[in-house]
Amino acid sequence: MSFPLVNSIISWFLKKRKHQIELFLKYPLDVQEELLFKLLNTAKNTEFGIAHYFSSIRDYTDFTNIVPIQKYESIEPLIERCRKGEQNLFWPTSIKWFAKSSGTTNAKSKFIPVSDEALEYCHMKAGKDMLCLYINNNEDTQLFTGKGLKLGGSTAIYEDNNSYFGDLSAIITENLPFWADFSSAPSLEVASMSEWETKMEAIIDETIHENITSLVGVPSWMLVLLNRVLVKTGKNNILEVWPNLEVYFHGGVNFNPYREQYKKLIPKKDFKYYETYNASEGFFAIQDRNGSEELLLMLDYGIFYEFIPMSTYDGENSKAIPISQVKKDVNYAVVITTNGGLWRYLVGDTLKFTSTDPYRIKITGRTKHFINVFGEELIIENAEEALKVACKKTNATVTDYTVAPIFMTSNSNGGHEWIIEFKTPPDNINYFTELLDNALKSINSDYEAKRYHNMTLALPKINIADKGLFYKWLKQKQKLGGQHKVPRLSNTRWFVDELLHLSVNNYK
Repeated sequence: MSFPLVNSIISWFLKKRKHQIELFLKYPLDVQEELLFKLLNTAKNTEFGIAHYFSSIRDYTDFTNIVPIQKYESIEPLIERCRKGEQNLFWPTSIKWFAKSSGTTNAKSKFIPVSDEALEYCHMKAGKDMLCLYINNNEDTQLFTGKGLKLGGSTAIYEDNNSYFGDLSAIITENLPFWADFSSAPSLEVASMSEWETKMEAIIDETIHENITSLVGVPSWMLVLLNRVLVKTGKNNILEVWPNLEVYFHGGVNFNPYREQYKKLIPKKDFKYYETYNASEGFFAIQDRNGSEELLLMLDYGIFYEFIPMSTYDGENSKAIPISQVKKDVNYAVVITTNGGLWRYLVGDTLKFTSTDPYRIKITGRTKHFINVFGEELIIENAEEALKVACKKTNATVTDYTVAPIFMTSNSNGGHEWIIEFKTPPDNINYFTELLDNALKSINSDYEAKRYHNMTLALPKINIADKGLFYKWLKQKQKLGGQHKVPRLSNTRWFVDELLHLSVNNYK
């Protein structure tokens, strides 16, 4: 069978899903309400369902009054019992898979239950939908005449008391149909390598002579791979290695700080970038239009959504609202109820709705990834928008960064300390700092108020990181690859102090 024919057949098959997507676009509230009661009915005879009177819940108000909002720590005892073999605790079907979440604000690992339903009707379904939406927007695609290069985390699976855990990507890989390996690179053998740097070299050796038509992975790690491909091949850009490359499906971190670097690596005017929003807990949203920076919230993946306005956020004591009550341009924390047995679970992410017909979103950060030591309420979205402004005006490009507070003393004001690793540094770091500060003031009125006459916050302090500093820090933490990433904002100085110490050591 010829490649063009295979491309046509697969494209036709994937396009059929578009009609189901149009159903939840037309009736979003009905789809979500029906889903909630399907989940409650399915789990009513589980230990959690009995304890929380699922059978008596008649409407959304009952649900919110009876079932508490929960963080991982609240449900960890049930999850640990499930990992040891007990079943029917929070979901009726047998659960043997657990996605080990690396986390970025807590060294302790989380083990997120992954039911068969979550695998099939959420994660696997989302993978098909990602391709479906892309194909429907790009009729002339030749995506399936070549292979997709997928840069995931470790594919190692570990057994513990007859249950299995690993990165979500490992669990998905373990459950893919046999034919999926034919359209993907690298091979399972290479993808299974545990040592990250050896694995990188093996991926490059295996793929530089393949017809790669798409890329899939986290922007920070994919950037490392692509730069190494150019070093290995001696080419000037990635299109000289893979001339038929047409799209990059990315997620995991904000893409804006990396956008200009990718444009230089892949100098193709009609090259497509498609963002996804997924986590160990579920697959939530997919970019559904070419060139958009908004993501379509996917409402039929077995996930019921609620949202907490960040202006009233108080962790598990917060009051959440259903999707019918959300407003545009309000920062919300995300609460999910899933077909994997998570009930009113705080994911830890924050987002804003850019549209409510249909429901499209932008990810704004994490509930824990902000700085509010002085009442400035600085979120990741603010930091990255300000960086974008400063970089544009100074022709600088940023590889990585992190920010922490400088705490007040009796002799000095507070402030923010940045560590920035530049790919292209600004000619004048003082001018860059001034631009960054002014951009933050224009974006965030709370920050501006605290900066007034330096009364609370002093001018930001920027440290230019050694080349490769963040990579070395992640390597030292054994967090290379996959979903591991640098914490951007923190209310503590742990990350900044560790990086500064590592930097000092490098000069010895």
